[in-house]
Amino acid sequence: MLKTTLTLAALALVTIFTVAGSHAQTEPFFKGKQIKIIVGFTAGGIIDLWARLYTQHMGKYIAGNPDLIVQNVPGGGSMIAANQLYNVAKPDGLTLAMLSSGLYFDQLMGLKEVQFNWAKFGWIGSPVRNFEVLTMRADTPYRSIEDIQKSAQPPRCGTTGTGATGHYFPKFLEEALGAKIQIVLGYPGNRDVEVAIERGEVHCYAITKEAFLREPGRSWLKKGFVRALVQGAQKRDPLFPETPTIYELMDKHKTPETLKRFASVLLSPGAIGRPIVAPPNTPVDRIKILRDGFAKMIADSDFLAEAKKREWDVEYISGEDLETIAKKAVVQSPDTVTRLKKILGN
Repeated sequence: MLKTTLTLAALALVTIFTVAGSHAQTEPFFKGKQIKIIVGFTAGGIIDLWARLYTQHMGKYIAGNPDLIVQNVPGGGSMIAANQLYNVAKPDGLTLAMLSSGLYFDQLMGLKEVQFNWAKFGWIGSPVRNFEVLTMRADTPYRSIEDIQKSAQPPRCGTTGTGATGHYFPKFLEEALGAKIQIVLGYPGNRDVEVAIERGEVHCYAITKEAFLREPGRSWLKKGFVRALVQGAQKRDPLFPETPTIYELMDKHKTPETLKRFASVLLSPGAIGRPIVAPPNTPVDRIKILRDGFAKMIADSDFLAEAKKREWDVEYISGEDLETIAKKAVVQSPDTVTRLKKILGN
């Protein structure tokens, strides 16, 4: 009888431990955890605002319903944040980042500050596609690209770093159209550039349409404080119906065909919008969970209503598509890299 009782007790313990172990194995990894989104710019900019919107909606679409928080790590046009994510953050899915979509230019040019491989980040998704626009204070004498071409004193345009829209777009305008622009680097974020424009420290900046649509850009345009001189879209956007595209201007000024073809490489950051990425070597199953959660969030009615309230367009780009674009972006011919170095060199 005692032997039978001991045997039953042992079987009960085995059952308890088996059930407990099974429960532990099926417990969602993200349950009770916190996901940190590193933003490579100061608070208040468009990338920061997207990230903070994610913290309100994305957690409910990730198994385990983790909390999400934002950490701002500005510097170098998001270079510091990219290096931190690539080399310091654990590849466990609990640290993500939002970086400048043109940061891979610095990798192609072989800058010593680059400590990452763009193609090896874990690509989660993007909420928008974009194009560039050069905006200028309306009280300056620069009313068109032609005015800049003829001016003995180039306008000063502010930007955050060499991978940012505010750097590569004006530099291409110089190369393709002969419009000399003095670029002032080093602002922590676009809001800092906007303050500099308000103070008259700089005259202009190049920014994405989507970033321009947040305040103060939209009000600036309505009040006539700034004017848009050129847009990087393939065709004129309804927001800027009187503003020529870079492609119209290249045809008008007979830009060489080699530069026209190069435009498709240089202006490609708009195709990936505002990507959110994970460290390299993040487990495939966790990347899938994050991608699925991001995709469901983008389709969420509350998320879309909030974006609409902010007058943001939403156009989902999948992590798989971003990964394909990123892998192609870092494989360029020596001629393309040489031209990139020439155009983007400080």
